[in-house]
Amino acid sequence: MVRCRECAGRRLAFASARAAVEYDEAVKAVVAGWKEYGLRTLAAPAADLVVAIVERPKVDTLVAVPADADRGLRRGHNPAASLAAELGRRWELSAEPLLGRSRSVPRQRGLSRVERRRNVAGAFVALKPVPAAVAVVDDVYTSGATAAATAAALRRAGARRVEIVTLARVIRGR
Repeated sequence: MVRCRECAGRRLAFASARAAVEYDEAVKAVVAGWKEYGLRTLAAPAADLVVAIVERPKVDTLVAVPADADRGLRRGHNPAASLAAELGRRWELSAEPLLGRSRSVPRQRGLSRVERRRNVAGAFVALKPVPAAVAVVDDVYTSGATAAATAAALRRAGARRVEIVTLARVIRGR
């Protein structure tokens, strides 16, 4: 597998990270509506898009990035969990709540890549033993900090292979 320029030379806890679309201005508006304005019905079309573009991961189960408690209460839902459930139905994989947060963290928005990594380092913990192969599902892959932190927690709990699947990904360096 070929690594992107951003991941090249870095030691990563995950085997691959794939997204359906680039996180451009149009997608940013859709994701904002989904996350911040309660457009919960967007999980199904988002899953349809992911399934149409991203190959089904070779894993035993899907796990959503757990929402921060305060943001989860304010939003009333976890978009990553909704996407994981919808993808699980389409890919015929279970979507399990295997991860929790060990602490609340400030929002990632506006932080540099280094600050993002520090912000989420150690912020996730496995809630129970995990299968050997797991895919972490999130809405957007921005810097890879959350992907790395969740994958590290799953690896510590016994996963041998962790893949990342997101609706969108920030593309740098054009």
